[in-house]
Amino acid sequence: MMRLEELVDYLDGYLRIAEVPDYPNALNGLQVEGRDEVRRIGVAVDASEASIRAAAGRGCDVLIVHHGLFWDGNVPVTGRRYRRLRLLIERGIALYSAHLPLDVHPEVGNNVVLARELGMMVEGTFGDYKGMPVGVWGRLALSREALAARLDEVLGGRVRLLPGGPERLERVGVLTGAGGGMIADAIAAGLDALVTGEGAHHTYFDAIEGGINVYYGGHYATETWGVRALAAHLSERFGVPTEFIDLPTGL
Repeated sequence: MMRLEELVDYLDGYLRIAEVPDYPNALNGLQVEGRDEVRRIGVAVDASEASIRAAAGRGCDVLIVHHGLFWDGNVPVTGRRYRRLRLLIERGIALYSAHLPLDVHPEVGNNVVLARELGMMVEGTFGDYKGMPVGVWGRLALSREALAARLDEVLGGRVRLLPGGPERLERVGVLTGAGGGMIADAIAAGLDALVTGEGAHHTYFDAIEGGINVYYGGHYATETWGVRALAAHLSERFGVPTEFIDLPTGL
């Protein structure tokens, strides 16, 4: 058992919540207070009604998510917003969110953990958000089809390959989630391939005409890695049981 205040203080420092810039509606850190004693921690990608219900059903005192409650902005507490908040408050469950701080973390971040799963050592960064690099890259000497097959296995589903780059790969970037908007940054970094979750329609031409292979593995599938690694880290450090609540969106 640990105190909620102790957990929040640790997460704020470990994830560099105050230092990492993010989108205004991310509201990183503690979003909803809960009971003081923490005996079980749940982690999930999204602060959905289903994930909150699952956390309550599994006896979690805290739910740590990658995508928090407030992406839709400053809106009335009605409908699904009300249902989520009511369930958290009635069950005494605290909600903690970490978006870009979890994407870019050097130990438990989505990018570095997925890179490790692919067998790649991180050698550098690329891309920029408000002066902060948001992607990582390393070397993988294999064919673009072999990387697609490896991603199918690691992510548990078929990835979409935009084959705009060389057939043999060397420098590969990883930027989980909606990284299709960073194709130009990946090209500028001299990468042969970019592994990400999703992108807009026009990114097909960005890849094909820009001379880079792009792999779309799904936003959700590429972003389970951070919360799972963070759960393992917290369990090892504090001895508190953790639960990964897996609710794939298929997107």
